[in-house]
Amino acid sequence: MSAAEMPAGAAPERAPDWHSIEWKKVWRTVRRLQARIVKAVAEGRWNKVKALVYLLTHSFSGRALAILRVVSNSGAKTPGVDGILWNTPEAKSAAFSALRRHGYRPQPLHRIYIPKSNGKLRGLGIPTMADRAMQALYLLGLDPIAEFQADGHSYGFRLERRCADALEQSHLLLGNRHGPQWILEGDIKACFDRISHDWLLTHIPMDQQLLRRWLKAGFLEKHAWFATTEGTPQGGTVTPPTMLQNRP
Repeated sequence: MSAAEMPAGAAPERAPDWHSIEWKKVWRTVRRLQARIVKAVAEGRWNKVKALVYLLTHSFSGRALAILRVVSNSGAKTPGVDGILWNTPEAKSAAFSALRRHGYRPQPLHRIYIPKSNGKLRGLGIPTMADRAMQALYLLGLDPIAEFQADGHSYGFRLERRCADALEQSHLLLGNRHGPQWILEGDIKACFDRISHDWLLTHIPMDQQLLRRWLKAGFLEKHAWFATTEGTPQGGTVTPPTMLQNRP
């Protein structure tokens, strides 16, 4: 069956032809489901939210967009611990079979270090392509919840927002003679390196078993496996700030 013949909301029975996917139809289906999620959140119907997220994360369209995000990302040429890349149409088509909730277990992260501006090294955890796509898939269900519940004047890690929006709001506030006179800047030391797994599992509105597996996957460094008992990996599709934006 070609992607053109497959209902955009249905899960594929076998690998579709990557080049025959109707992307406009895929985007339209996902946006429609996300709009329904927002409506359910607004009405406080959390069982409905859960059902719609399940529908989205098990749909053909959701999987297609998750794979597209991973293969279009700047890190698409960097493999995880399995060394696998989705760099051919055949590999992208076959990737649909990897995005199944039943029996899914994330692999350890590939630990690398990049230099920071202060001369220190920042650790990154690189997931496999399949794990990145699974994260991207469930992020499709988290994003509409976050956008509905987030503060109207928060700008970091938000969809369709950028630094210019924050600067414009700052100008509106500070340019007023009756506006605030001081700006408070703060930073929590090692916040995402030390954040509690239990807190995340309690507050992030998503599949708890899946989230736990991501948090506890550990990482490989110099062929040795290290457990992760606290903190969240930086380098995957679902970043720590993104997770926190999606808290209820």
